[in-house]
Amino acid sequence: MKNKEKNQGTDRRTRYTRNVIRESLLSMMRQKPFSKITVTEICKLSEINRGTFYLHYYDLDDVLDDIIDMLVQDTTKVYDHVMCPEKTRCTYPFCQKVQENPEYRILFFDEIASARFLDRLCELSKEDFVTRLMQNSLLSYEQAEAVLYFQMNGCLAINKRMLKNNCQDWTRIQQAIDQFIRAGLESYLIHDGRQPSVIKGQ
Repeated sequence: MKNKEKNQGTDRRTRYTRNVIRESLLSMMRQKPFSKITVTEICKLSEINRGTFYLHYYDLDDVLDDIIDMLVQDTTKVYDHVMCPEKTRCTYPFCQKVQENPEYRILFFDEIASARFLDRLCELSKEDFVTRLMQNSLLSYEQAEAVLYFQMNGCLAINKRMLKNNCQDWTRIQQAIDQFIRAGLESYLIHDGRQPSVIKGQ
């Protein structure tokens, strides 16, 4: 019983320390680019020593990846989001998270962070998106992959612009972009009497 309680206490300390380090990095990124930040600065802001930092993370890239993974861990897959027939249930959580949590917005404006963020989103969506598009169209793997990267880069650019301009009408803009993307994807789908599963949301 004592060992269990000790482990629970250790887990809480670990979560707390990792959270402090992540928050410190996001805070520093509001002052300077990610590429200019050092472990020493993060340790000072977090009020921890370097040994404690390296006990939890390999380096600052590891911290950034952890932040991004937390941001996208429940992101709806691209195809499910765009082709879902019930938009009240199908959302794009990373957009909502960024809109509702200002601390994440810096990720969209930092050159390294935004590139890493985009790569992670594409990595999570690629297999599902490319497979389902190829199954329901005559597109090759390379063509389907190109469509994904074109779409994701465009979505990131729109998010950057909306945040920069403090847009208050994100929902309507998102709906317009979704409609545009959906129409584009549907133009590739096979229309030979079959009902592609992505259209039916199955």
